[in-house]
Amino acid sequence: MSFKQFSTDQDVIDFVQTHTAVFNNSPDLTVTEIGDGNINFVYRVDDGNNSLIVKQALPYIRVIGEAWPLSQDRIRIEAKALKQSEAFSPGSVPEVYHYDAASCAIIMADIGHYQNMREALIGRRPLPGVAEELGVLLARNLFYSSDFYLSSSAKKTMVQEFINPDLCQISEEVYFWDPFCDHERNNVNPPLATRAAQWWQDDELKQAVARLKMKFQNQSQVLLHGDLHTGSVFVDPSAENKVKVIDPEFAFVGPAGFDLGVLVANYLLNLAGQARAAGDPAERHAYQQALLTDLNTLWQSLTENFRSLAADHTQDPCLQGEAIVDAWLAELLTDSLGFAGVEMTRRTLGVAHVADVEQIEDEVARAEAQTMCLDIADLLIKHASQFSGMPVITAAVAELSFCR
Repeated sequence: MSFKQFSTDQDVIDFVQTHTAVFNNSPDLTVTEIGDGNINFVYRVDDGNNSLIVKQALPYIRVIGEAWPLSQDRIRIEAKALKQSEAFSPGSVPEVYHYDAASCAIIMADIGHYQNMREALIGRRPLPGVAEELGVLLARNLFYSSDFYLSSSAKKTMVQEFINPDLCQISEEVYFWDPFCDHERNNVNPPLATRAAQWWQDDELKQAVARLKMKFQNQSQVLLHGDLHTGSVFVDPSAENKVKVIDPEFAFVGPAGFDLGVLVANYLLNLAGQARAAGDPAERHAYQQALLTDLNTLWQSLTENFRSLAADHTQDPCLQGEAIVDAWLAELLTDSLGFAGVEMTRRTLGVAHVADVEQIEDEVARAEAQTMCLDIADLLIKHASQFSGMPVITAAVAELSFCR
């Protein structure tokens, strides 16, 4: 069957009514296009009482068009990754009601009553319990997709099922290439031009990034979300499941530290943005401190839960024992810091920035926050192996940021 893009609201309604019973054939359905991403179309279907989400993947990048073709297999990978995450950590993702290969579309639960985490951080909203739950989710995803738990054949099957070359190529370019050279896709704030030029000439930095790229391309350690920034996380501290994670279309089996690194970086991007954002300085400073406390909580939760899972459920006799778990977690931390520095760089010099910093209207003030981002990134990329734990890292970041 040939692919057909949804071109009218009725196309979306017919698709939903055919494949779900959520609306019980109600004639009073509305369709709203809510996608704010660059790649896919996303629709909310609503009857006034119930709602759901439809996501359709086109054979190219939405904002560019047919000039940049893109495999539609990404929607299969997203559906499978969502179901896998639900199996690892029930309640951590929107429920998938239906995946349709012919239409390259997913129907899933609407989590619109949750708040986007990036928006919550920008608004300096307290998020009690969220960092701890993120640590639990990361620990479970890491453990249950790793060699500690999976048999050799199951692991290789997982690697094969999540081969994602088109999306991985995008990541390889926007993370590890563009922001470390004077690339035409880069988006550099004019007052930051001199610092950017220096950045692109730093051989020590580029060698460290090259090693991280090699890990990204060659280490098949765990199933990754692949794009775990705070815009892909939705939160409700009052709910039983405080966190919902969306959009794993970049999922693949890769280096264990990547997802954690991207998430850590987005906490730190917000911290840098708070330094020059609008509002009371004391309030902004207090929120920066809270962000660093949350990073410590995130790491503590992750390590405690991973150790517990490893102690109780490791299948491979060769990987049983505290020493191997300690070594694995130490490598996880080091790699995640390097990847965090890369994410901070690409969100500062690359094509896709974040609202945490971009909301600063004055370009000079924004450049000051962006300079802080690059200072932290430099520390993390070049010196990741020198940090013995997250509290040491957050203390070093505090020295870089709070003194300004």
